[in-house]
Amino acid sequence: MAKCFSFVATWDRWFRFSFSRAGLKSTTTDLGDGTVMHCWVPKTCKPNKPNLLLLHGLGANAMWQWYVLISRFIARFNVYVPDLLFFGDSYTTRPERTEQFQAQCVAGVLEAQGVRKTNVVGASYGGFVAYSLAAQFPEMVEKLVIYGAGVCMEEKDMEDGMFQVKSMDEAVTILLPQTPEKMREMLKVVFHKPVTKMPTCFMQDFIDVMCTEYHQERTGLVNALLKDRKTSNLPKITQPTLIIWGEYDKLFPLELGHRLKRHLDDNARLVVIKDCGHAMNVEKLKEMYKHIKSFLIDPLISPKKANQTKGQKVDRASAMNL
Repeated sequence: MAKCFSFVATWDRWFRFSFSRAGLKSTTTDLGDGTVMHCWVPKTCKPNKPNLLLLHGLGANAMWQWYVLISRFIARFNVYVPDLLFFGDSYTTRPERTEQFQAQCVAGVLEAQGVRKTNVVGASYGGFVAYSLAAQFPEMVEKLVIYGAGVCMEEKDMEDGMFQVKSMDEAVTILLPQTPEKMREMLKVVFHKPVTKMPTCFMQDFIDVMCTEYHQERTGLVNALLKDRKTSNLPKITQPTLIIWGEYDKLFPLELGHRLKRHLDDNARLVVIKDCGHAMNVEKLKEMYKHIKSFLIDPLISPKKANQTKGQKVDRASAMNL
């Protein structure tokens, strides 16, 4: 009997409505050579606001991964939220699967939207793309936030036993689950305190709606991350960078965060969120946002407030709201 109702498809429609209500509109950009990128962009771009690009990780489309933060960011930025290739409505017929190609496509979308400079937040796989964007298009990226993105990992780390999986084939079955059993394994990896009571029917629904399309292409994306990867070949970006990591990240162990901090030296700051795994946007959302706000938003507010209060006595209640 055919399934007549999908919770996941219904939520997806709700997220689409919520993004539109928040002030974004759905757009598609044909980049040529069989490449099309979908992106949520401001309905009205305000020149007095800085820009912010949000790059999602593996799993569902961009809406599912950013909906909890979108309203907070829109209050301060012109926000751009693309679906990376092979997620949502973005795709290519070209054979490239690297984060470098993803970054080039994102840059193409921004250029089409008239965005010359932007701040960037990249989550997990999106952090790989964000880093590459900053390296390839340094004039386009102002500040960078990446969380839970093992851009400093090396191919030999798999052989050395850094990860819980023993091979990329095993990693693919967990990162791109095709059965409820594999999704349960994935949840154990990405959460510090795993979700254990998710109904099998919901997991199967999520897989059917979000995980079956472009599975072969997404497998290519995962395999391309580790192939011939060496820290010595990783460009040193020059933009101010905030690195956020979960203390108990089992997907990309914390050592990779320290490695990236050493690679970027004084140009980066590493924040470790306690009692948290890879999915910090779920487990420790408020703390994660606090650090992003301190890095991206507070510097925009402080000079204005300093000018407003210069020469005035500031009462304690007002100071508490700074």
